[in-house]
Amino acid sequence: MYKICSERKKDDMEMRKIYSTTLLELMKKDERIVALEADLMGSMSTDIIQKELPGRIINGGIMEAHIAGMAGGMSIAGKVPFFHTFTAFASRRCFDQLFMSISYQKNNVKIIASDAGITAVHNGGTHMSFEDMGIVRGLAGAVVLEVTDGVMFKNIIEQVARTEGFHWIRTMRKNAEKIYEDGSVFEIGKGNVVKDGSDITLIANGIMVSEALKAADMLKEKGYNAAVIDMFTLKPIDKDLIIKYAEKTGKIVTCENHSIHNGLGSAVAEVLAENYPAKMRRVGVKERYGQVGTLDYLMKEYELTAEDICKNALELL
Repeated sequence: MYKICSERKKDDMEMRKIYSTTLLELMKKDERIVALEADLMGSMSTDIIQKELPGRIINGGIMEAHIAGMAGGMSIAGKVPFFHTFTAFASRRCFDQLFMSISYQKNNVKIIASDAGITAVHNGGTHMSFEDMGIVRGLAGAVVLEVTDGVMFKNIIEQVARTEGFHWIRTMRKNAEKIYEDGSVFEIGKGNVVKDGSDITLIANGIMVSEALKAADMLKEKGYNAAVIDMFTLKPIDKDLIIKYAEKTGKIVTCENHSIHNGLGSAVAEVLAENYPAKMRRVGVKERYGQVGTLDYLMKEYELTAEDICKNALELL
């Protein structure tokens, strides 16, 4: 269903433009779909929807919790709302509404949470969320995703538009590293083996998938064969695949642009503890808040680089 891109390069289109153009296409086909923004139409390129379908997009201003409540109400009225704002505000500022107006009532709402983790770059610490995946995965019935590249983002948007339920989709706004070939299709709840291996398993999501692949190349130079898994669905997580590779390699390194607490590292550790205990390390943000910086600087500052992954893998090996 999915094919791995043989060439390492950036996506041709920014993630935000993939979102806006894909959503516009879907809105033209399904009049139930509506777009909600918190004063970020320009930031997310959804101003193109404003130009073509002005009655189908609502800018609720900088009142994210209010908009989350609106989304719940629209779902009850038969609409399919897509609500975008920055990840920090979609989670920390809206949590009670995510619980009361969306998850608790089992409403059909799609949250697009952009500027994931350090990809908030120059917006700095106030706009930088390392907690959101942990916050949202605690909600019963929530489907929690972090998309890897533009091919995946487009396909996931198309899928959730026709799938009932509360979906949280975490993303960056700029150009992602291209991992998948055009036309790939992804199964929500199933991890993707982007590289097979027998000595150690690197489980990553989001921007960390490309770093894990680079780390696998570094490990190969040292004589080790590392598997790389793209665990783009945090919840429901692919338990069978984790257990399979724990049995196969006996060693796991998780890689996430998020706190090591309550995110991918914790979710994988839970599966291992209950099913097949294996040695593991967690690469991610450790007890820190965000700051202003370039992406390259922040990757090094928070120890999220391929070199950091390789170092942790070598400790296990």
